[in-house]
Amino acid sequence: MSDFYQYEREALAAGYSVVCGCDEAGAGPLAGPVYGAAAVLPLGEEIPGLDDSKKLTEKRREVLFPVIQERALAWSVAWVEAAEIDATDILSARIKAMRLAIEGLGRRPDFALIDGNRDRGRSDAIVTDHRCIVKGDSLSDSIAAASVLAKVSRDHFMLQMAEEYPQYAFERHKGYGTKLHYERLRRYGPCPIHRRTFLKNL
Repeated sequence: MSDFYQYEREALAAGYSVVCGCDEAGAGPLAGPVYGAAAVLPLGEEIPGLDDSKKLTEKRREVLFPVIQERALAWSVAWVEAAEIDATDILSARIKAMRLAIEGLGRRPDFALIDGNRDRGRSDAIVTDHRCIVKGDSLSDSIAAASVLAKVSRDHFMLQMAEEYPQYAFERHKGYGTKLHYERLRRYGPCPIHRRTFLKNL
């Protein structure tokens, strides 16, 4: 049986006391912020069905979202707006969103497990002691929990934007570059939450 707290245990064995998992959501869309999330779970806590958010259905993510919030010792969500993504770059924005999420935790971690292999961009960096783990959202329950928090939080925001800008049908594609989204962009042009630097194919 796999130990989905292996990396947390290793950090604690190395002398750290509060270990969080961290992930981001929304790097690729044409519209909306990029979200980061961080979570500190009780060591060994089993949350049935928890996995990398990309492997879960939207319905399953919605079920897990409040469970993670309830069971986590601490959790935090942060974001970087589209305008700042345009002003900097998406890698820096992703890193900043994760850094802000880590710093927003009620229990300040002294070690972070970061999904992926990047911990800095041109204008931001993870400053907490950390370890990058490729496919970490499939290997660490703390990172998986953060991935669900980030993804669901961003989806909820995009549903709010669907009410504000109904012409783009954000509720159907959440800002990603689908055929429908490009059709609406060509018809209506971009709105304030579009990432102008991402709109190369109009």
